[in-house]
Amino acid sequence: MPYLKGAPMNLQEMEKNSAKAVVLLKAMANERRLQILCMLLDNELSVGELSSRLELSQSALSQHLAWLRRDGLVNTRKEAQTVFYTLSSTEVKAMIELLHRLYCQANQ
Repeated sequence: MPYLKGAPMNLQEMEKNSAKAVVLLKAMANERRLQILCMLLDNELSVGELSSRLELSQSALSQHLAWLRRDGLVNTRKEAQTVFYTLSSTEVKAMIELLHRLYCQANQ
């Protein structure tokens, strides 16, 4: 893996950045949460849409979405009684795009 050149980070910066990375990596370590993040890559989806695409009970899906909300990886928008989800940041999107290039496009 190539070393990324740049200004050296001090220990405090490294700890802060690694803590943020660990939050995302822990969420992606669960197959269902990773699938949710992948589905949200270029889409805003409702809980119902996610549930039917994942063939997952709404209860189980709600637990995964709560985890992703708690860690700030997804944003929500409410329209009447429907909650829509999107990815929350460029960092999350970049990581999911990278995984898509490595594992999804290579198989097509």
